[in-house]
Amino acid sequence: MQFDLLTTDAATKARAGKLTTDHGVIETPIFMPVGTVASVKGVHQRELKEDINPDIILGNTYHLYLRPGTQTLQKAGGLHKFMNWDRPILTDSGGYQVYSLSNRRKIKEEGVKFKSHVNGSMHLFTPENVMEIQRQIGADIIMAFDECTPYPCDYRYAKRSMHMTHRWLDRCIKHFANTPPVYDYEQTLFPIVQGSTYKDLRAQSAEYIANTNAFGNAIGGLSVGEPAEELYAMTEVVTAILPKEKPRYLMGVGTPINILENIALGIDMFDCVMPTRNARNGMLFTAHGTINIRNKKWEEDFSPIDEMGITWVDTEYSKAYLRHLFRCHELLGMQIATIHNLGFYLWLVREARKQIVAGTFATWKEMMVKQMDKRL
Repeated sequence: MQFDLLTTDAATKARAGKLTTDHGVIETPIFMPVGTVASVKGVHQRELKEDINPDIILGNTYHLYLRPGTQTLQKAGGLHKFMNWDRPILTDSGGYQVYSLSNRRKIKEEGVKFKSHVNGSMHLFTPENVMEIQRQIGADIIMAFDECTPYPCDYRYAKRSMHMTHRWLDRCIKHFANTPPVYDYEQTLFPIVQGSTYKDLRAQSAEYIANTNAFGNAIGGLSVGEPAEELYAMTEVVTAILPKEKPRYLMGVGTPINILENIALGIDMFDCVMPTRNARNGMLFTAHGTINIRNKKWEEDFSPIDEMGITWVDTEYSKAYLRHLFRCHELLGMQIATIHNLGFYLWLVREARKQIVAGTFATWKEMMVKQMDKRL
């Protein structure tokens, strides 16, 4: 793999780059649609490729390990072939699921014992077997096994957790280096910065991660309930330390405004379930603000879903029709809304890239943040 940093905005820390993998080129900044169980919810792969057109998507190690299982994925030739996706894939390590399964897991130095949410069976994730699982899944970029701390989090717990994440990282790096690829393409390991919302811990973790000299680096443990100001403050601390010449991935973030603000702080890669989850509940993101399509005000609004026409659904269907589908609980409504929201997120990061290259990002970003902060 190769990362080329092409342009940095003069007024902010925003960057435009190019990440080259064996499955294709990723132009940054980029948003990765979340395909938790080998499927971006509500979207066919054909629509994903042709209409939304992301350079990369994300899969989830915990869920794919449970279903369909690594044996099935290996027999299929890896996740790319299993789901008919020939572009890059990133898999998270399961650390966030460890965080979310607080009543179903036990964390020890060895790793995490957890109870499956599917059938109650017991499993163990360790840094070593998580590397093997991700080798077998076959993503281009795989994540180190970490613990995601909750918010708010006691300082002593956050510090202990951070140090354990670092020890787990050392084991991940060692095992990954000693584990041959399962498929005929390169995989790359990203470590994860932790430290909750404590600046000294975040700085310490960023230094530790930077010293591993990994190909790219991730920032985890944010977007877990903390105020946006703390999210930005932690990102700023970490991006000041992580190597500038390597890609930076902010995990699980976030709203369109969060994404723009963090691009301005030097982040290159994002993922979040928000565009798909909110779409299924009737919330649409647009450049002029958010729309709750269930509201009565759209009942006789026959204008396009979005005048910008970012995807084909925006101009082919009206707000009134989409509202009708939601009111009738028609699955097509959720599908149309999902295509729109993902299309908008991809448009947003690509437009940000254009503005960075043109040297106009700062002014454009301020305008967009004001517009998107409205309820229509």
